[in-house]
Amino acid sequence: MGDTSLRQWLDNPQRSVNFCECFNIFRQIVEIVHVAHSQGNAVHNVRPSCFVMSSFSHASSMDPATCSDADLDTPEEDSEIKTPTLTPTCDMHQQRCLGSDDFVPAKTSIASLSSVVFVPPTSLMEDIAGKDEEVAGKRQLYAIKQELVMELSWYTSPEEVAGAVRSCASDIFQLGVLLFELFYPLSRTEEKSRTMSSLRNRVLPPQLLLKWPKEASFCLWLLHPEPSHRPTIGDLLQSEFLNEPRHDVEQCEATVQLRERIYNQELLLEFLLLIQQKKVEAAEKLQHSISFLCSDIAEVTKQKTEFMEISGTALANDDCSTSRFPSTVVLDNDENSTSPRTRKRVRTDMGVDDTAEYDYQKNEESTLSKSPQFLKNFKKLESAYFLTRSKPSYSSGKVHVVEHTPVSANGRGSFVVAERSCVRKVASKEEFREGKIPWANPFLEGLQKYLSFSRLKVKADLKQGDLLHSSNLVCSVSFDRDAEFFATAGVNKKIKVFEYDSTINEDLDIQYPVVEMVSRSTLSSTCWNTYVKSQIASSNFEGVVQLWDVTTSQVQSEMREHNQRAWSIDFSSADPTLLASASDDGSVKLWTINQGVSVGTIKTKANVCCVQFPLDFAHCLAFGSADHQIYYYDLRNMKEPLCTLVGHNRTVSYIKFVDSVSLVSASTDNTLKLWDLSNCASRVVDSPVQSFTGHKNIKNFVGLSVSDGYIATGSETNEVFIYHKAFPMPALSFKFYSSDPLPLDEANDPSKFITSVCWRGQSTTLIAANSTGNVKILQMV
Repeated sequence: MGDTSLRQWLDNPQRSVNFCECFNIFRQIVEIVHVAHSQGNAVHNVRPSCFVMSSFSHASSMDPATCSDADLDTPEEDSEIKTPTLTPTCDMHQQRCLGSDDFVPAKTSIASLSSVVFVPPTSLMEDIAGKDEEVAGKRQLYAIKQELVMELSWYTSPEEVAGAVRSCASDIFQLGVLLFELFYPLSRTEEKSRTMSSLRNRVLPPQLLLKWPKEASFCLWLLHPEPSHRPTIGDLLQSEFLNEPRHDVEQCEATVQLRERIYNQELLLEFLLLIQQKKVEAAEKLQHSISFLCSDIAEVTKQKTEFMEISGTALANDDCSTSRFPSTVVLDNDENSTSPRTRKRVRTDMGVDDTAEYDYQKNEESTLSKSPQFLKNFKKLESAYFLTRSKPSYSSGKVHVVEHTPVSANGRGSFVVAERSCVRKVASKEEFREGKIPWANPFLEGLQKYLSFSRLKVKADLKQGDLLHSSNLVCSVSFDRDAEFFATAGVNKKIKVFEYDSTINEDLDIQYPVVEMVSRSTLSSTCWNTYVKSQIASSNFEGVVQLWDVTTSQVQSEMREHNQRAWSIDFSSADPTLLASASDDGSVKLWTINQGVSVGTIKTKANVCCVQFPLDFAHCLAFGSADHQIYYYDLRNMKEPLCTLVGHNRTVSYIKFVDSVSLVSASTDNTLKLWDLSNCASRVVDSPVQSFTGHKNIKNFVGLSVSDGYIATGSETNEVFIYHKAFPMPALSFKFYSSDPLPLDEANDPSKFITSVCWRGQSTTLIAANSTGNVKILQMV
């Protein structure tokens, strides 16, 4: 903090001689030399470049025990300025210039002074401004070295010039030169060189003799050409020059001490003020958060009260309710419902004044306080609330005030259907249509769905006859149009079609497919036609795209334009005659089911690993690449992408559209990312709406599937993870073999991983397969 080299301090053109300051510096350096001499060591380098000056004229130097001269031969003055060979010396600024940080000097302190730390001068480095400019750096290094060479010549004692070994007397000679420089400043290089040469012959400038006679006499004593005639360090410390009572010196020292105390108080004050500032900012932020929390609580309470009023109106209306309904209604969805399952009881006989009964702090039966997901992820949910609160929804702008449970087969939920018409009347009001708290809609939906389920349970295991074969890895699982059949495909080169209901209901030792189709190569992906129920497409490791007729188990057509492995295939929902394939050859090809040749090609510079059509648009297409990016194209202009999604740092292995304006991507960087395409005109989108973490995925394709806001993916820990699009952490997970009677070492085999997942339409059921061919039907409960 304000440290500078003593050489820089001495050479400052603006420096004027202050007796107290110069005397104090000289006495400190004498003390430093005394420490070394008392231990039987010579300092050897009592030179200004070896000392650092603090803000309060405190001198610091290298440890004398480790000091030695550097190789300071004058470098050749050519385009390639030679770099000096350095040993650990006080000229450490040269070491820094050469990039050496290995030398760490020791430390010594003098109790009588402020702490004196033996560290090399680093402030000369500030003069080397152009590290990136090599020539300027070399020139600056040359100038520094030249200055140090001159300094070394000035401070070399006569006996050293004659070839004698350095001794403690040499340090005394160097102290004499230093004392002269302290009391006689010289700014011009020529004058300094001439004066210092005369000093070796003990010829002092007349100005010094007139203005500082005592100092000049003391200096001549130290500069005696005979080492034996120079005083020892002990003589210096006991000399009249250093011990003469001087009022001005004492006053100067007291002033310096006072300045240092003031400075220390300023440091403490600045530290406390910084803490205060940060705490005030935190308090303001907290107050802001509390403010809009109170606002949100008031608004949500008001809307709840309005809905309760509607509820009471619905019960009183014969068109909306009948007397046969109990005071509480249990809402319980069937598995094919698009709404989340809930086990909450809805009070239908509650008045407006009953709101206080449901105060969270007083309600012992609070749903949230009993939810393990809520308790485990409270901090993350809190962060998600504030994040959602601070930005608009990424959705297409459809505001849903509340979601309703459809009527089940047994009639449960009829009250909600009756109530729905009344709610719609209120929802049609402008305040509901516009949304009083727009942020709450996606968050409320996410929170409700996140907390609606507590686990994944196994509904069925698909027990195949070749389960134990090593080549039974399942690369793809897909449902047909009506979710009545599902197909598995993979390394065994077979597409097996199973009937869902029979797999669920029949407890057989081995379950056989209703249809089995054999390919010539390993299958990477399958996709059912969304219009033609019996048609399924596949891609394989030879790059062949095939269309199969499930009813006849025969290939309808083959497309062979890819020259490397085809990873992915997808039918368009908007135009079921159109399909796309992605390949390692860096291309995406468009096909129609009526032609055996492609109708369009998009070329890229990297392998394409996944391709997907949007839900509602036949003229748009997205695909993920090994270059870590996702490309979104308008097929009416295939020259360049409509936009590029940038955010993953490894291969993008899967993409799935969540809705018409957002998609989720999976990558081998251990993340899933949710993207908003509503602003794709910006060409490059580098900020995902959400990033999902918790699963492990660094080298394998582990599957990806979406359903009603839920995102299913696999993991290389042999687990299935379920996320909801509103939150970055998993809502549920299921580990394969968790309920199977297998040895522990086999159950935790690190070579096993999930290979494919697929939701059964917009339901709470999904199918997952792993690398051993184990296929499970799971349901959120």
